[in-house]
Amino acid sequence: MVSDVAGVTQLFHSARDGDKGAQERIIRLLYPELKRIARQRMRGERREHTLQATALVNEAYLRLAAQPNHDWEGRSHFFAIAGNLMRRVLTDHARARLRHKRGGGQVKTVLIENIAGADLKVVDVIALDECLTRLAKIDPRQVQIVELQFFAGLNVDEIAQHLGVSTKTVRRDWQVARAWLYRELRRSDGTSQLGDG
Repeated sequence: MVSDVAGVTQLFHSARDGDKGAQERIIRLLYPELKRIARQRMRGERREHTLQATALVNEAYLRLAAQPNHDWEGRSHFFAIAGNLMRRVLTDHARARLRHKRGGGQVKTVLIENIAGADLKVVDVIALDECLTRLAKIDPRQVQIVELQFFAGLNVDEIAQHLGVSTKTVRRDWQVARAWLYRELRRSDGTSQLGDG
């Protein structure tokens, strides 16, 4: 977590006012936290996985920097965008690997934090993305909460503040989203390993 909250807040205000240098400083300042989040997401990956945490955060970083408008409202908004970009990077990487893999097969991603349920340890990242896309049509806020908590690493209080809802609402929506994702991933056979592992 970045310690100089007031300084970061001022940087966000400057960036919103069009200061390109502030935009670059924000990304540089928050890069270590992005890297920490990426390491958490990749911690359980199989050893031969071709996308490492550094590559994940670097690709998300490049996509952040390439965005034409950097009108981030603050830290949580920045990490919401970064989390969404990490989801896209993981999904794009899995799709590319699947295209290059002759003879079919699924590309699985290990999720250390239980996004969908206690017994789902390995999830097909493409199936997860498809489930989140379907869930967005039912309840977009639940998808935001999943992205903010899982991909962006925000806590319940930060998510509640970012979305302008109560922490009770965030917790309830998180539980509902997890149950829905669990059911949908099981139905689509988006898992390759159940139980401990």
